[in-house]
Amino acid sequence: MTSAAKQVFNPPSVRKPFGHYNHGLLVPPGASLLVTSGQLGIATDDSIPPDVTGQAELCFQAIRAILDEAGMSFADVIRISGFVTRREDFAPYMAVRDRYTLDPKPVSTLIIVGGFTRPEFLVEVEVTAAKVF
Repeated sequence: MTSAAKQVFNPPSVRKPFGHYNHGLLVPPGASLLVTSGQLGIATDDSIPPDVTGQAELCFQAIRAILDEAGMSFADVIRISGFVTRREDFAPYMAVRDRYTLDPKPVSTLIIVGGFTRPEFLVEVEVTAAKVF
């Protein structure tokens, strides 16, 4: 799906987005949807970086691989949901997110959570992508 096929919604009656995302995106009828499971910052060798930046990079690399296998790219991502365990990890996470997202920026949610299945996990990311083939 090309960027021109998506409609962006940032109404003036709603405070502008805090970061590099949009409040709403509309995709045309007939778009194929891909929804990913939450991806954690763990490598194929089971190593886990000690910081949120390293873990977020692995999350987005895994998402890129899933998108590639589906014939999509980050240009097709319409929604990102990110979960971090510490408020101070917002900025490093968003810096990684912003390196991967393309225009028009997807809608985005970032939530602080109490933890994940293992205490060493600091971030989890899931996306929804839409493409017209």
